Amino acid sequence: MVNSLSPSLRRVVVLGTGGTIAGRAASGTDNIGYTAGEVGVADLLGGIDAPAGLALVAEQVAQLDSKDMAFDVWLQLARRCAFWLAEADVAGVVITHGTDTIEETAFFLQAVLAPGKPVVLTCAMRPASSLSPDGPQNVRDAIAVAATPAAHGVTVVCAGAIHGALDVQKVHTYRPDAFSSGDAGPVGYVEEGAVRRLRDWPQPVCAVPKIPEAKAGAAMRWPRVEIVTSHAGASGALIDLLLQERAAGVAEPVRGLVVAATGNGTVHQALEAAALRAQDAGVAVLRATRCANGRILPKPGDLLRDAGALTPVKARIALMLELLGTAAA
Repeated sequence: MVNSLSPSLRRVVVLGTGGTIAGRAASGTDNIGYTAGEVGVADLLGGIDAPAGLALVAEQVAQLDSKDMAFDVWLQLARRCAFWLAEADVAGVVITHGTDTIEETAFFLQAVLAPGKPVVLTCAMRPASSLSPDGPQNVRDAIAVAATPAAHGVTVVCAGAIHGALDVQKVHTYRPDAFSSGDAGPVGYVEEGAVRRLRDWPQPVCAVPKIPEAKAGAAMRWPRVEIVTSHAGASGALIDLLLQERAAGVAEPVRGLVVAATGNGTVHQALEAAALRAQDAGVAVLRATRCANGRILPKPGDLLRDAGALTPVKARIALMLELLGTAAA
């Protein structure tokens, strides 16, 4: 718990999952040779004062490097978000997260929650031990968004920009301003603690958002969806191997494929032939463009479905949720 509570205060709940923002290196000058997920979320909030009328609550959900993000952590996050958002005095939720998979977590949470209050993921490109860490300002900005009246949906806040969950992508390996919303542009900006909104808050991804649940007495089983990339000289060998596994009766056969396609959803002929074989064998196949901007514009005669503006990693999540829904029906 951070800051004392009074009946008149609204709360912003900060859920920690680790990442660079919680990382620590041996030297303050080392911004790349750190270990992620070393600093607890309560400690990250230690030097941050709550804005007037707000109290901050800290809860550690996970402590990991986001490159190792797991489905079970997503479920736990979704459930904790749902719990806190249902509290009348909670204005919104902030999640501290690593940059590598933050766009995937944001998309998942928007898809399964479509929250009527703000859920704001934030991060850092420099560890907490850095001489000039970017995490504290990002957290302050995220809290400002989470406390904004009428804000809703899942966003990612980094370097003063507010990105919608559907559009955000990590586009740089190192600099603090590492994210973009592509053609859509950011939802808005945080300027000296004030939110300047440019467009609508994120809209629902699914018609009926629902947190996935395992059947009674069973562990949660996620459908296996793999990503394959179309490129010069591509072949269908990887897909054929996956089909051989499926035919052999492996414990977790592939159920879906996302083809990271070139341009407007184009796929190398050898890879497309294999993808069609997979589709004929009952594997769900979806094309998503490799391009950083734009969307796939479908045309008559397309043999493989497209994911529109979704990136390959987000298309994979969408297909997993679709397959989960099909299995539950």
